[in-house]
Amino acid sequence: MAPRSFWKGYLKLSLVTCPVAMVPATTDNEKVKFHTLNRKTGNRVVSHYVDSVSGKAVEEDDEVKGYQRSEDEYVMLEDDEIEAVGLESTRTIDISMFVPRDSIDWVWYDKPHYLTPDDPVGEEAFSVIRDAMEATGQVGISRLVMYRRERAVMLEPRDRGIVLWTLRYGDEVRDRDAYFGDIKNDKVDSNLMPLVKTLIDERMKPWDPKMVDDPVQDRLLEIIAAKKKGKKRPAKPKESTSEPPSNVVNIMDALKKSIASESKSKKR
Repeated sequence: MAPRSFWKGYLKLSLVTCPVAMVPATTDNEKVKFHTLNRKTGNRVVSHYVDSVSGKAVEEDDEVKGYQRSEDEYVMLEDDEIEAVGLESTRTIDISMFVPRDSIDWVWYDKPHYLTPDDPVGEEAFSVIRDAMEATGQVGISRLVMYRRERAVMLEPRDRGIVLWTLRYGDEVRDRDAYFGDIKNDKVDSNLMPLVKTLIDERMKPWDPKMVDDPVQDRLLEIIAAKKKGKKRPAKPKESTSEPPSNVVNIMDALKKSIASESKSKKR
């Protein structure tokens, strides 16, 4: 069963408008989650805000957002002051511009959401916008209030629907030149490339979601199931005793040994 949409509104391009529904493309509902309990009573522990100086509990009505100016100085902002700077409409995805799909680097992508038509009558308008973006290789850019903040979003045609990505803010993305700029731009030995490509070919496999399974979560579920039945928890997995790799002196020799090793393992 498909999850219920967490957002409903309108997709708008100039005078073309259609009702749409949106749901996050990812979920953590299946993750193992823990609560903090009182070991003596088995009851859940409740957290409270306390004043950092007096140590006294702070009532909810007295909690307020503060922007730190210096070590002991804050500017207080009320909720209505913060909300006043947001978009007037939070329910319309008005596509204000289009950019080439490959012009937005992956590092700007934040959270993906599935966008679908929410009315059979508006499905044609939705499909026209989707197919036109696909045909031109463009993605739409808009702004939307999501997760209590105004965000730039990117609309990307995908299959019969549209994937809406929230985009990271400009101050969240670090300049890659600050990290990659000092890496030497020397040409790689042409004799090494065929050997590395051979290693890549040996390890090529079709993508499978099982490649990103969480073994830690699986072991946690085993422990929980065992404790429910009153059994002892499973033995702790043995730590790897393999030696850390030594510095490679001769890359050519290392590649040849790697290829030979790969070939032996495939023959077994």
